[in-house]
Amino acid sequence: MQKLTNNQIAWRAAQDIADGSYVNLGIGFPEKIAQYQPPGREAIFHTENGILDFGESPAPGDEDWDLINAGKRAVTLRPGASFFHHADSFAMVRGGHLDLAVLGAYEVAETGDLANWSTGPKGVPAVGGAMDLVHGARRVAVITDHVTKDGRPKLLRRCTLPLTGVACVTRVYTSLAVIDIENARFVLREKLPALSLDELQSLTGAELLVPGPVADLVVPEL
Repeated sequence: MQKLTNNQIAWRAAQDIADGSYVNLGIGFPEKIAQYQPPGREAIFHTENGILDFGESPAPGDEDWDLINAGKRAVTLRPGASFFHHADSFAMVRGGHLDLAVLGAYEVAETGDLANWSTGPKGVPAVGGAMDLVHGARRVAVITDHVTKDGRPKLLRRCTLPLTGVACVTRVYTSLAVIDIENARFVLREKLPALSLDELQSLTGAELLVPGPVADLVVPEL
């Protein structure tokens, strides 16, 4: 089955970030979004360990390991970047000063509930700052594969894993579609052109509402 790569999902999510937005990118996969900002548009990226306005990852061999994000990955700085104590960083989050948080997910419910940590042996060992982010940021989006590695839906009627937040997600960018969450329902906005509605529904664990024309999900080769 054709699907978008992680880089392509990150590119698609980056296209919707408004110019001048203050944005937190979750650990791992969401960090890729920083590489794909559209020309002429700027987002100011925030990290929980105390950096505002970091840029793309440095080239291999050019890392400065005094400059890392919350996921312990090396980052670069943009002109005017600032550093502060992590307590101040969380005050920014909890004070509602972030326009957007983009996180990964194990599961997303049609109600907007998010589960992005797990108590299992291979899961993220603790919820960390994500619980603050999903309730402090003005808007929360998720980027994720549409299904698990064994083909089970990640978009469900109700989450089965421990919740990170309740009714917090408003848009999901997956490897197959772009889906909004409105009035506790999944609303389909874009899908891969080669994928039929029936095929997409069979890979989704809750009903997809289709209120109007569905745009083609088209991204560049990356």
